[in-house]
This record gives sequence, C-alpha cells and structure tokens, in this order.
Amino acid sequence: MGQEHVARTLANAIASGRIAHAFLFTGVRGVGKTTSARLLARALNCMRPTPRAEGDADPGPTSTPCLECPACREITQGSDVDVREIDGASHNGVDEVRKLQDSLPYRPSRDRYKIFIIDEVHMLSAGAWNAFLKTLEEPPSHVKFIFATTEVHKVPVTILSRVQRFDFKMIPTRLIVDRLRFVLDAEGVASDEAGLSIIARQAAGSMRDAMSLLDQVIAWNDQKLDGDSVARVLGVASRKILHELAAALVDGKTSESLIIVERVSEQGFDLAHVARDFLDLLRDLVVAKVCSEPGELLDLPDEEQRDVRSLADRANPDDLLRLYHGFSGGFDDILRGAQPRGALEMLLVRLCRRPPLVPLDDLLTRLGAMERRLGSASGAAMAAAPQARRPQPAPAMPAVTPANASRPQSREARTPARPSPSGSDAEDDADPSASQPSSNAPPARLQAPAPLRSPQTATATTEVRPITQSVTPAANAAPNRPSATSPRTANQKPPNSARNAATPEAAPTPIEPDETELIAVWQEIVERVMKLRPDVSALLEHAVLLEARAERLVVGWPPNSVFSGQFDDALLADCIRTAATERGTAVSNVAIVSNDPRALGRDTLASRETAERTLRYRQEQARIRSHPRIKDLQELLAARVVSVKLADH
Repeated sequence: MGQEHVARTLANAIASGRIAHAFLFTGVRGVGKTTSARLLARALNCMRPTPRAEGDADPGPTSTPCLECPACREITQGSDVDVREIDGASHNGVDEVRKLQDSLPYRPSRDRYKIFIIDEVHMLSAGAWNAFLKTLEEPPSHVKFIFATTEVHKVPVTILSRVQRFDFKMIPTRLIVDRLRFVLDAEGVASDEAGLSIIARQAAGSMRDAMSLLDQVIAWNDQKLDGDSVARVLGVASRKILHELAAALVDGKTSESLIIVERVSEQGFDLAHVARDFLDLLRDLVVAKVCSEPGELLDLPDEEQRDVRSLADRANPDDLLRLYHGFSGGFDDILRGAQPRGALEMLLVRLCRRPPLVPLDDLLTRLGAMERRLGSASGAAMAAAPQARRPQPAPAMPAVTPANASRPQSREARTPARPSPSGSDAEDDADPSASQPSSNAPPARLQAPAPLRSPQTATATTEVRPITQSVTPAANAAPNRPSATSPRTANQKPPNSARNAATPEAAPTPIEPDETELIAVWQEIVERVMKLRPDVSALLEHAVLLEARAERLVVGWPPNSVFSGQFDDALLADCIRTAATERGTAVSNVAIVSNDPRALGRDTLASRETAERTLRYRQEQARIRSHPRIKDLQELLAARVVSVKLADH
C-alpha cells in the first residue's frame, strides 16, 4: 500500500529481464519493506499453477505470482528452503557471514533462485560488511540478496554502490483509512470515518502501527468503532474536541476555550499530544482558506475536509495565519514546560484576546481623509515650523571703546552636549547641559555654538574674550581669565612690572586675536593637516590653539588630557608648520605643550562640532514631534514616537 513507485520499478525490471543481484529496501517502520521482500521472492520463484511436461522451458519470473504453486505457498508460510530470512541484529558477525557464503555455490533445491532476505541489515558489524563486499559484487547467478533497513545512513557506502536502493515512503492517511475499512469489512465490524481517521493519524504513516492500534480498539469493542470510543481507548482527543477548540479560538471566546481545556484534562489526555494535533488542525485551516481546491494538500477524509473548510470560511486568511504562528510560538512551552496545562491555557487566552486586524485599504482611506481634512492648515503649519524653530543670531557685542571700557566683559564657556547614542524617548529628551566642565574650569553657562566654517557668523553669536598682551607669573595661575570681582577690559593695561617682564619697554606689543579668530585659524590649519596625516588631524581636533603671534603658534591640551602625548611633539609641530605654510602664514616656531591650565574650559574643534550637531538634532526632534500630522497619526493609530533618526546620525 502506498509504494507504487517501488512496485512499478520492480515489475518493469522483471518484465524486461533486468533483475539486479542485490536490493536494498529502506524506509520508516511499518511501511512494507519486509512484506515487499517476500512478494519479490514469490515473483522471482513462481512456477505457475499449470503443470508442465518434463523438458518444457522455464517460464521465468513474473510480476504477478500465482500464489498457488508450491513455491508461492511455502514462501508465504516461511518454510521454503531456498528462501531464507535472516535477522541482521542476531547474525551480525563475521562467522555468520562466512557460513552464509559457504552455502552460496550450491544451487537451489527446487526454486529458480536462492534468495536471502536480511532484515535490519544496518546492525551488521564492520567486519561482516567487509566480508560481504566481494560476494555482493560478483555473486553466483542463482543467488539474490534483499536487504531491509530503517537506518540506511549506517550502511557503508561501499555496500550502497553494489545494490539497487528503493526508498519506501510513509503511507498517506487516506490509504491507511481505506485499508482499515477493508479489514473491518472482512472482520464484520462496523465503524465510522472519525474513528478510522484517529487510528490512521496515530499510525503516523505506518501501516503496521495502524493494524496494531486496530487490534487494540477491536479488543475493547468489536461491535462498532466510533470516534469517541476510539479516542477514549487510545487516550487522544477526538477531532470533535479539536474542532470545538478551533472554533472558540477563531471566534475569540476565551471562557469557552478554557472550558474545553478543562474537559480534556479531566479525561486524562496528554496535553502535549493535544497541542500537536491542534497545531496540525490550524495548519489545515490555513490551507483550506488559501486554496480553493486543496485536494491532496489536506490529508483528511471527506467528512473532516468539509468540517475544516466550513470553519475556515468563518475567518480571513491573515487571522488564521496569525493563529498558527502564535500557537506554534508557544508550542515549545507546552511540550517542555513544567506546567503544560497552564502554558496551554495562557496561550489560548492570548490568542483569543488578539486585537482585530485593520485592512490596509481602510487605513489608507482614513489617512487620505485626514490629509484632506487638514488641508492647507497642515501645510502652512509644516512650512512655518522650521522658521519658528530656527535659532536666531545673538546680538553682536559692542566694540570696546573708551566710553564702555570700564564695563566688564563676560566670558562664555560653552560645554558641548553629547548626542544621544540611541533613539529612545528618554535619551532624546535628555538635557544637553548634563555634561558639565571639570571643577577646575571657571563658572560657565550654556550657549549655542557658532558654526564651524563661518567666522563671520560666529562673531555674531559668541562674545569676544579680551586677551592680555603678555603673560606674567601672577597670570599663570589663571591665564586670560577675568574674574567676577576684578574684571579686565581690552584697553586696560597690566602693571608696569608685568609689562616690563614680558617685553622690552621700547618694543610695541602685538595684540592677540580673540578666541573666535583663533578657532577660525586653527580650523583651517587642521583641515590642511587632514590632507597630510588624517591620524594627526583627528588628534589635533581635540587640541586648543593657545597663541597665534607673528611666526609663532602655541598648541596645547588641558591638564590630565587623554590626547596629550599620543604623537611625538616634533611630528605634530612639523605637520602644523607645513599646514600653516600652505595657508600662507609664515610660521617658524611651533610649540606643543601639555597640561597647560590656559586650555581649561576652552573650546576645541571636536567639542564645537558635537555641540552644533546636538543643537540641530534637538531642534529637528522638537519640530518633528510637534508636527500636526505626526500628532494626528499618533491619535489615529494609538501610537507614540519611539525615536527620530536624522539622515546624518
């Protein structure tokens, strides 16, 4: 039953006279391997029931044995001396193979061929297989070997190359049901489709298992086999219970599904087995819904196919697909969990309470209606949003004149804010001022950084810091830092002792550029270093240009900086000198200093770029979150903005 591909191949080989000397039948248990070997033995040795006169020619093998000649009857009974059945598990040694080989040269006593059927051949030892090699390659013409095994991967490749292999398939459920009905009709036992279907499914493609289960059920009740009685005897849930559970799941009836689980548990059914059968039923529902003519895709009797298709018509395919994936996701918890009933109940509750699916066309229609309703108002709001959130330039600082020279000039210490590494709401709304300067830095307040590549714009948003003309020992304690108690203006002169210590009396003192000009000059130099040494340029982005006098540049890092000492000072000075020369500035002296207090609280190119990007990131996030269409979508879909990612982040 169910092995037509094997039967047809062997029948054609017999009809054409191309009979191999060795066959290997492989497949799962109970699909007819040993039975097919006996049938092949009868086909090869059948002598026909019609008596022949002495000297008549041998009719040869036939694909339709008569089942009446002495050879056919004795092979059926297992008493034919020329057809031997050997158990490979108990005759797996070299000595047994040698005894078998000793009998091969002798011709059969009566039959046409001497046939050896070796069951469970994978149990033979390696020595036994090696002893078989030469015999299988060139056996006597009157000897045929038929091997049967369920584990073909254990058979050596050298053996597989010397035999004809036939793979036996698992028997479909419909064929098992037909065969069971044939047996019950011969036994005079009434049955229904539900009971036979349960037996066939429990057999799992094995005809021998189906016959064993049928004997067990007949022993319980030999009058009539219905679905409920068969399910009770075999300890499995009937198809009626599974269909009721599937109907409750499709309709979203939570309490009814829990009642069914309670009923199944009281009857003592294995919940893991019930879950496995129920998962198969959900698969059948999906197939019946998406296929207009499922045919052989549903390996079910006609009555069950009608029930499955009727239930599938009550739901849409996407919903059935959700049920299958949802149940399969929790299937392992039922099989391996400590509380299978609780896992099954909670899984059914979750699936029954699933939110309804909104068709995509309806959602698009609602979005289109909302867009038309917003109309020009939303367009105007979107156009006005960037203008409203665009940062306005700070008023320019007044020039230092004798009229206002006595006023203290404030000094800005801009602390860059780090952009959020993730897209969560908590990090997106974090305060940019959370990153504070070190305790050694002077008091500072947060201010939007000036654009890096536009010094003119930077002067409009950054207050000018007055720079002293020279450095004195007293100034080294707090260089270039005006305090709140004793502010200094640009036209105030230091004491005579400090001025005389720094420069000669007669020589004019050069005026240092302010911090904005220093940063602009330093940015151009670092950009040119990038073309020469990108690694050096990446380090210099964290340095501070402390002085920019005629033919002299001083570059340094604050105390305890991790960037100082990464490269040789001579290499850094050479790169800076070369870049300054390309810029058109003659520089003969470049000083590299570390642990310089003057660099505390000063902006670097890297910190300014980070602060600028962070400010733009916050502005874009605020604009997007407050956009009217985004708010409408949140209300319509009952959703929230999880994260906002910009193109350059």
